[in-house]
Amino acid sequence: MPSAMEGSEVGEGEMLHYEETEDDNISPTDLSELLKEGTKESHDRAENTQFVKDFLKGRIKKELFKLATVALYFTYSALEEEMEHNKDHAAFAPLYFPVELHRREALVKDLQYFYGEDWKEKIQCSEATQHYVDRIHHVGQHEPELLVAHAYTRYMGDLSGGQVLKKVAQRALKLPSTGEGIQFYVFDNVSNAQQFKQLYRARMNALDLDKSTKDRIVEEANRAFRFNMQVFEELDQLGKSLTEDVQDGGFPVHDGTGDLRKCPYYAAKQAGQAGPGCPYHAALTLVKQPLVQLLLAACVAAAAGAVAWYMM
Repeated sequence: MPSAMEGSEVGEGEMLHYEETEDDNISPTDLSELLKEGTKESHDRAENTQFVKDFLKGRIKKELFKLATVALYFTYSALEEEMEHNKDHAAFAPLYFPVELHRREALVKDLQYFYGEDWKEKIQCSEATQHYVDRIHHVGQHEPELLVAHAYTRYMGDLSGGQVLKKVAQRALKLPSTGEGIQFYVFDNVSNAQQFKQLYRARMNALDLDKSTKDRIVEEANRAFRFNMQVFEELDQLGKSLTEDVQDGGFPVHDGTGDLRKCPYYAAKQAGQAGPGCPYHAALTLVKQPLVQLLLAACVAAAAGAVAWYMM
């Protein structure tokens, strides 16, 4: 969630663009604008977390992705439980879209895919996620008007940068093209994400809230960012203790270190066989070029924004 600007979907070889909603009716005092401006610093910090940067580069171990899915399951279970309890509350009712947005059931499908039918017995809520969950329950039970902050930062991100992560995860982990393991990112009942986000922002701006309440919502959104970054940090630490996975989408056998003679391309060359050179060295030579480095940096920076927006 870089600066509350939402990213368009990134295709193969495309640059990720950010879009501002051009609406003459938007006022600086509208809640959507206050949230965008008031969370810019949090967006910047979130997009620079190591977990997000590694994920963007496809450096996500399957076990770590599974743990991230578990964290999302507990987070959305708490959020959607409190939203259900407060669906008639005046300060939240217009933002209640269970059919279009709710993610818990999609996450259950993903957990069943990763852990099997007995998935509930194999998962547990981590310490950082539990702090986040506790806060959501507190808000839902004592300050339901602040649920807007948690719903906004999660669901609007899911419809934006989350679509980038969907592609990254599917490629890096070689998940089935039929969608198993990434149902969390699939919104079957949202036909046009951009239009839906505009509707959501309009509903937010129409809420009858005084300035003090709007300020508290912005503060709560920043708090949500902090909880999410704590989850990222926890996942990053867990990732360091996990055995390195060999990703099907990565360079096979030879990664530029160790015994070069183990590289199949080197062996073919020694045998006098013609063929393409080692993909690792070819890629390494390419990325050393200044122009390529500049383009790669720009792409990573742009994509990081949308992904961070999702992750928050």
